[in-house]
Amino acid sequence: MPPKPRLILAITMTSMMVFMVTLVATYMNIGLRPDFLMLWVKAYFVAWPIAAGTAYLVMPMSQRFTARMMSRIEGHA
Repeated sequence: MPPKPRLILAITMTSMMVFMVTLVATYMNIGLRPDFLMLWVKAYFVAWPIAAGTAYLVMPMSQRFTARMMSRIEGHA
């Protein structure tokens, strides 16, 4: 995948995933308290760049792995 679409995919995909994961993890850890929103937003903005960078870097390897697994599943190996 070319770099620009790969970057856009990594940013959008991880944004949605980190949104939900940090929301649930923050709620599970501290419950619904007055500073919940601020703590959740902080967790989101710390986690999202890490997730986006990781997704961007591992995407080619994940695509190759998926192609190999699908080849084996479909009996082309």
